[in-house]
Amino acid sequence: MKETRLIKMLAAGAACAMALSAAFAQDTSTTTSTTTSASDLSGSGTITTYTPGSDYIMFRTETSTAPVKYYYTKQTTLLDPEGHAVEWSMLRPDMPVTYTYRKDGDRMVVTKVTLTKPVSSYEKKETTTTTTTSP
Repeated sequence: MKETRLIKMLAAGAACAMALSAAFAQDTSTTTSTTTSASDLSGSGTITTYTPGSDYIMFRTETSTAPVKYYYTKQTTLLDPEGHAVEWSMLRPDMPVTYTYRKDGDRMVVTKVTLTKPVSSYEKKETTTTTTTSP
């Protein structure tokens, strides 16, 4: 009787050990999401058209002389060269930029626009020249 009880306990212990080893042997993985994916594309060029309130911006790329239309959304970020957010109202034609976009059907949707020069370098500086002539 003691032998069968011992055999049952050993069998139960072996079953538990096998179950634990199977549980610890399973692979665990962690998935991390980033802002870019394999479907993200990038480009660089110059802004040719931007109208506040519209849903698109046009760039003249380095490889094309004709402007190309890219759509943007509320999630599209606009950054200066240091990575700080910039207001969309600061955009002007002829600003060189780099951008990240993805194709959505037949549309190209911009996810990030980065200015290549600080905004302060685009601010208009007004100078006045006064000339005096003697009679």
